[in-house]
Amino acid sequence: MLGAIAGDIIGSVYEWHNIKTVEFPLFSPRCKFTDDTVLTVALADSILTGALYTQKLKEYYFLYPHAGYGGYFHHWAKSENMEPYNSYGNGSAMRVSPVGFTCSDLETVLKEARRSAEVTHNHPEGIKGAQAIASAIFLARKGEDKSAIKSYIATNFSYDLSATLEEIRPLYQFDETCQGSVPQAITAFLESNGFEDAIRKAI
Repeated sequence: MLGAIAGDIIGSVYEWHNIKTVEFPLFSPRCKFTDDTVLTVALADSILTGALYTQKLKEYYFLYPHAGYGGYFHHWAKSENMEPYNSYGNGSAMRVSPVGFTCSDLETVLKEARRSAEVTHNHPEGIKGAQAIASAIFLARKGEDKSAIKSYIATNFSYDLSATLEEIRPLYQFDETCQGSVPQAITAFLESNGFEDAIRKAI
C-alpha cells in the first residue's frame, strides 16, 4: 500500500509532462496523490470490510472528487448506475495491489483481481491487466524470483516482455490502456534493482 501510494505521488507531476530519464527529484512541492491512490485505498477498504467494490469505489470518489479520474469512471461514479462500462484502461491495474497483497493463494488472487476489475473494467484487456499486476505482486510477495514472475506473466497473459526499457523508452508515449502500459510497468520492475529504482524506471 505504501509503495503504491509513494509511486503515485512521485509520478504525479510527470503524468502529463513525460520524461525519458531516471534522473529527477524524487519529490517536489507539486507532488500529490491522485485517483490511483484513492481507488487503491477504496479496494483495500472493500477487502478489509467485506463491502462491495462498487460501493467503496463510489464512496471514495465522493470523498475525493477532484483526484483526476478518467472521464468514464467520473461519469460512472457520479451516477446511480452500477453496471460496468467495458473499459480496458489501466485503472483496473493501478488500483489492484491490495488484492495481490492480501489473498493467500494464486487462484484467489486471479478470481479477486477479476472481481475488482470487472465492476468497471469488464473488457478482457481490463481484467487481464488487473490479474497480471495482482499475480506479479503475489508471486513477489511469496519469494518468487524475477525470472519466474516474468515467465508466469508472459505465459498466462500473453504479454510480450521481450523488449528492454532501452528499446521501449525512445518511442513510448503516454498510453492509458492496460495493454499499452501494464507490460511496460512490469518490465520496469523486472529491470530494477530496488524500490526507488523501479519507480524511477517506471516514470
